[in-house]
Amino acid sequence: MARIKDFIKREITLCIAFLAAVISCFWVRPDSAYWGYIDFRTLALLYCLIVVVAGLRGAGMFSALAHWLCSRSGNVRTMGVVLVALCFVSAMLVTNDVALLTFVPFSVVVMGLANQTNELAWVVVLQTVAANLGSMLTPVGNPQNLYLYSYFNMSMGTFLKATVPIWLISGILIGLLCLRLPTGKISVFLGEKPTLDRKALLLYLLLFAVCMLVVLRVMDWPIMLAIIVAVLLVYERRILLKGDFLLLLTFVCFFVFAGNLARIDTVNQLLRRLLSGHEMLLGAGVSQIISNVPAAILLSGFTDNAKGLLLGVDIGGLGTPVASLASLISLKLYSHAESADTKRFLGKFLLVNFSLLAVLLTVGYFL
Repeated sequence: MARIKDFIKREITLCIAFLAAVISCFWVRPDSAYWGYIDFRTLALLYCLIVVVAGLRGAGMFSALAHWLCSRSGNVRTMGVVLVALCFVSAMLVTNDVALLTFVPFSVVVMGLANQTNELAWVVVLQTVAANLGSMLTPVGNPQNLYLYSYFNMSMGTFLKATVPIWLISGILIGLLCLRLPTGKISVFLGEKPTLDRKALLLYLLLFAVCMLVVLRVMDWPIMLAIIVAVLLVYERRILLKGDFLLLLTFVCFFVFAGNLARIDTVNQLLRRLLSGHEMLLGAGVSQIISNVPAAILLSGFTDNAKGLLLGVDIGGLGTPVASLASLISLKLYSHAESADTKRFLGKFLLVNFSLLAVLLTVGYFL
């Protein structure tokens, strides 16, 4: 019983998605149309990206990059900017959750060595915001982008035209928030330079390029999946088990739930009326309750306004800790630090997140 409770606590989104899918099956009985609900291209891309990024991390790429940049920081503010910028930039390519899993623990160590633990909460809050907003730039930055990019069959130009303005404004706002950090000088010994496996790094960069070919619609996803699985079966088969299969299952459950809702005429018409002209606000609002990934899947079937929904769920990653699963990751990582003050962290987190949420939704409305 204790294990079941622990699983539900850790995978609450999956449990909700599974329950919603099962309940919806009573209204729309399972049939051959169910296969049409599932976006296999998104699932394959997501799996391959997770696996390849795990390989890049194992090759030491992120540790080496963080070590190199932080070793050149002369004061607290510069170091804070570097740590936040690492999340903002890396999230565009390796997803927001991977960026936080990589750089928040590193920040805990670095800020401790610099005797700046009193500034750690602020740095981690800004890293969380930076990862969530930095990831919005590209289709591979986060799962909801990848899904919507595929679902609406968007071109890269159309996608970037929608995300670049908000992304640039977000970067400026985060930079201004970094000015809150003091400018006192520091001297930090980061330890030995991390080992970089150049052979593995080259291999995983090439596999990452294969994923990008599918994103750009140059290659079909079955070919990508076959290449990556075949190569890793020969080179490093254990990495194939690094895929977040529970996340993929969560996607499948929400696909079933959303697909069934679309086949219930009254629900379909109601959601279309509610969403019409309000995609961004509703996308952000629903994200606060069920997080932005399931919000994107749920609402996508009831609107043709890809830009509005995309901006809504991306900006909607701000706000409550639940709005983006990546935010829950940083909260968990921070709470394990020796100097952690979770109440103080949450106060700063909510203040910054809801302030930026209000500003960016206003900007998005006029754009």
